Amino acid sequence: MPNTEARKGTLYAISAYLMWGFAPLYFKAIASVAPDEILMHRVIWSFFLVSALVWFGGRMAEVRALLRQPKKLGILTLTALLVGANWLIFIWAVANDHVLDASLGYFINPLLSVALGMLVLGERLGRLQLLAVGVAAFGVVVQLIQYGSVPWISLALAGSFGIYGLLRKQVNLQASTGLLVETAILLPLALVYWTLLDSPTSDLSSNSLSLNLLLLAAGIVTTLPLLAFSAAAIRIPLYLLGMLQYIGPSIMFVMALSLFGETLSAPQLLTFGFIWSALLLLSFDGIKKARHKRRALKQAA
Repeated sequence: MPNTEARKGTLYAISAYLMWGFAPLYFKAIASVAPDEILMHRVIWSFFLVSALVWFGGRMAEVRALLRQPKKLGILTLTALLVGANWLIFIWAVANDHVLDASLGYFINPLLSVALGMLVLGERLGRLQLLAVGVAAFGVVVQLIQYGSVPWISLALAGSFGIYGLLRKQVNLQASTGLLVETAILLPLALVYWTLLDSPTSDLSSNSLSLNLLLLAAGIVTTLPLLAFSAAAIRIPLYLLGMLQYIGPSIMFVMALSLFGETLSAPQLLTFGFIWSALLLLSFDGIKKARHKRRALKQAA
């Protein structure tokens, strides 16, 4: 039974990261729509889809209990703003041919999460973890000093999602329940924005059926990978979940160069080199700790 659950968890994780990795294809398909308008649709249709999932999943009692906890609601207000910012930056990056920068951002994310754990939660890092964070930071600093530029898109994506994950960890909610509350917080803003919006695609009745279906699909594109990720997180070890997450940005990296015609500049290549080196150190550390834990469990048994 444990092996079956582990296999399920691995498949859920791979599914989530594949969906996130290929997400730029979806946003390229609706590139004729402005990023802020896509964000609006993403919030609205995600809210309705997640509402249905929570209702039919029998989780409305969790939502009602959450509404009586102002501290958690306050944290979820922050996470809603963070995830909304992350979505907008990612949509803008894809629409403006910065998929490589988006890829770098999601490569940086696990390293930033480790650093946040140390700085905010007081977690003690091993030597390899400290070295990995240092190598990644050095790569960004070298680009700043040598080329006078900062990968701000990458850092904004990694920073918003890293802090989002840190705060969501504090409220300890199911992915669907948390996402429902977050989209509910953003929903009034999205609806008001829609009433004020005057763009060629803001009136659904004047759009083609294919475009409207793509806009409605924003809810699916947002929700499915999050639910798959949540299902994986409770079934497989954190180190395996962490290693599999490189699938997403790797797919983005390959697509940016092969499908979208982006080129890898010298500053980007330098930063990518440092980040990849740091991720190798982090992965090696995770594997070593997992082996040590397995040995300790066998000895205890």
